[in-house]
Amino acid sequence: MSDPHTLNEAPQGLDDVLPSVVDHVALARLYGEPLFAMPRDLYIPPDALQIFLEAFEGPLDLLLYLIRKQNFNILDIPMAAVTRQYLTYVDEIRASNLELAAEYLLMAAMLIEIKSRMLLPPKKTAEGEEPEDPRAELVRRLLEYEQMKLAAHRLADSPQYGRDFLRAQVYVEQALVPRFPDVNAIDLQSAWRDILKRAKLVQHHKISREELSVREHMSIVLRHLQGRKFVEFGELFDPSLGSPVLVVTFIAMLELAKETLIELTQAEAFAPIYVRLAYTPA
Repeated sequence: MSDPHTLNEAPQGLDDVLPSVVDHVALARLYGEPLFAMPRDLYIPPDALQIFLEAFEGPLDLLLYLIRKQNFNILDIPMAAVTRQYLTYVDEIRASNLELAAEYLLMAAMLIEIKSRMLLPPKKTAEGEEPEDPRAELVRRLLEYEQMKLAAHRLADSPQYGRDFLRAQVYVEQALVPRFPDVNAIDLQSAWRDILKRAKLVQHHKISREELSVREHMSIVLRHLQGRKFVEFGELFDPSLGSPVLVVTFIAMLELAKETLIELTQAEAFAPIYVRLAYTPA
């Protein structure tokens, strides 16, 4: 930290910049001394700030830009003018970015080669055939590149998710409808076995023959369910009527479930099975 008295010994030219009383915040420090105002003769070297904008995506992009900017016919490229302008740009690149210039130098060598071939006499060909233009391969590459570049611009102009639009999200609150778990086939089989066991305990040793109708028992099951929300599975069977009636009743119930006239539900796993009429919206 320098002595405050040294401020009075400042070089001529800074007397009008530095105040007589140091009571302000310095803008900067120059060689350790506070600077309260920007100097009038501030000099910035030309190479102090350097900005290089890579405006082209490659040698073909630069070459196509030079041709289109001057309205040259791409099928009849004036190689001398284009090559001269191209080399001028490459020299500017080489001064700042040698690695980037390597790719452009390859194209420059190709342009010089084409120009040299155009100065030479054309090679002899078969009768009726025109000599191949040394610029043909370059023209083909330029046209293909321009076609792909225009296609890329069209794709970029098309609406894109996240940039031009967002997917609409709407939350719709639905009524809470209880969702009963589906009845497992094993649970239905176990319930059916329990009914058969109870039927054997109360069965009568009575030999008789009767014709049982599945359709009739389907109507009986529907009548039992009529006007009731839920009926326990076992209540639809009367063990006192014997096993044949139980079997026919069970088949009738399966037919009703197949035709979606009844529904088998459970409140939870391993809970009792309930039967109800199928809901049919009006």
